[in-house]
Amino acid sequence: MNRRKQAFQQGLKKLTRKRLSRKNPIIGAIRPALYNREGMPETNQIVQGDSIKVLNDGPEGWIDLAFADPPFNIGYLYHGYDDRRKTDDYLQFSRDWMAAVHRALKPNGSFYLAIGDDYAADLCVIARRELGFNMRNWIIWHYTFGQQPKFKFARSHTHILYFTKSENNFTFNADAIRVASARQTTYADARANPKGKLPDDVWYLRPQETPEPLFAPEGDTWNVSRVCGTFKEREGWHGCQMPIGVLNRIILSSSNPGDIVVDPFNGSGTTVVAAALLGRKYVGIDQSAEYVGFAKQRLQHALEKPADAVNGSTPAAIQIDAAIAAAFDPKRASKVLTETDAFGRKRVARRRAAKTA
Repeated sequence: MNRRKQAFQQGLKKLTRKRLSRKNPIIGAIRPALYNREGMPETNQIVQGDSIKVLNDGPEGWIDLAFADPPFNIGYLYHGYDDRRKTDDYLQFSRDWMAAVHRALKPNGSFYLAIGDDYAADLCVIARRELGFNMRNWIIWHYTFGQQPKFKFARSHTHILYFTKSENNFTFNADAIRVASARQTTYADARANPKGKLPDDVWYLRPQETPEPLFAPEGDTWNVSRVCGTFKEREGWHGCQMPIGVLNRIILSSSNPGDIVVDPFNGSGTTVVAAALLGRKYVGIDQSAEYVGFAKQRLQHALEKPADAVNGSTPAAIQIDAAIAAAFDPKRASKVLTETDAFGRKRVARRRAAKTA
């Protein structure tokens, strides 16, 4: 049995190198169902299930912000999902889950979709032309540490498509995400907005050149790396993990404290962790009970931060610091390394380069 089929059928049990201790067992979903007896959603939980069915089983118009980082259909290893579907099957699957998101969004709701090159254009057409989403930005998140192929240019970016349900009625907190402009930092131009400028729609990273792990105050781009296998932020049990810095900015810009943030492909749990620490209500949905269990542990660890660092009245900078601290804590119980990477390749032990005199 190849590793892709093994991951699909058996989950992480046969692929895990480092196991959790008995003191920190894998725990199932926070609650067994999303909706209460009245059919209304119960927030602040992670549920196991098919996101299409889960969202369609509930009421219309209850989500403020949806972020989705779905399977890219490029052969990643997932428990309970085959990432090598035929094109028509994959596009129909994408159409179905995006329609479920559109139905569940409030009239003023927003939707962010992270997707790779292979299907970005197809999904954009479906979202805009078929489902009625309004496109605000086609963002290019560019990073170093891109994958190195042999017969084409190195892939070092992800598309993040930003949609709203309404053309004119939506949340966008410009002041929450402003950065210093060149007019302020370089030219001392009196015409500069003292609050700064909005970031560009190209998020660029060269981590060896940025003074901070996330957003440098003098920069106007998104200095956020993808989460590589050696990074402290890496959970290790899920092949696809978004950096918490990306979710922090999306949540700050397109939702308010107390709003409901939903991730229909919860995966490693970055969205729910960021939402919880930024004072938003959250729902994560994933088809794998194992992923739900690990994500719950990651969330529980994040919520152990002091209460004054996670409530809605705390300054955003403190909330973000809490989120970063939780994501990078090497002692978190949810940090578990599998024997293979997302494509089933055996992990290679990495050694630090020797220091030179």
